[in-house]
Amino acid sequence: MSEPTFALWTYLTRTPLLWLTVTLIAYLAADRISLATRRHPVCNPVLLSVAIVALVLWATGTAYPVYFEGAQFVHFLLGPATVALAIPLWDNRRIVLRSLVPMLAALVVGSLTAIVSAVVIAQAFDLPRTIVLSLAPKSVTAPVAMGITETLGGDPSLTAVLVLITGVIGSVIVTPLMNCLRIRDWRARGFSAGLASHGIGTARAFTVHPLAGTFAGIAMGLNALVTALLLPVALRWLLG
Repeated sequence: MSEPTFALWTYLTRTPLLWLTVTLIAYLAADRISLATRRHPVCNPVLLSVAIVALVLWATGTAYPVYFEGAQFVHFLLGPATVALAIPLWDNRRIVLRSLVPMLAALVVGSLTAIVSAVVIAQAFDLPRTIVLSLAPKSVTAPVAMGITETLGGDPSLTAVLVLITGVIGSVIVTPLMNCLRIRDWRARGFSAGLASHGIGTARAFTVHPLAGTFAGIAMGLNALVTALLLPVALRWLLG
């Protein structure tokens, strides 16, 4: 890298706009790839954009805190984006009300299954207690999961990574899995995606069908509340 180019790069890395731009370009490129593959589950835009940004950070030797300082505006938009899920919920309120009882039953069972399976598997591999506590809320949306982990004495940073991995895996396998199980009800498909893989699964559900996206959004929001209530009790029972 020539001296003028290096000087320009050094200047750009100190401006927050650079990493915001990199993030947006990475997502646009990932979305184009996803669209070109007809929204194939493996070509998830979030997964691809994370890979692109990670490659840029590695190639430029940029530390994550430096990147996040510029890209944090996208993180801020998670809140408004979550609130915006109320719009399709209102539009489909009659269908939601008719499905209320089975939805609540699935919510409790799904939340407990996510908690118990994570803790039992972690204990089977004899993982440290900190990792177990960080893994337990993996199916909850990141801000809530990190708050739960911090309260329990886990590592919020590790939880954030585990939440991302859970969301990506869930969004990739949900459509093939539902097709394999021959589940055709968009309510059930969407609710399971939002319950197991939070916001990333919800985004995937909206690309498949608007009704699936609506129920995924409901599951994501309710699971955050239910997990916050059930997790301390479940951990006391599971960890003694």
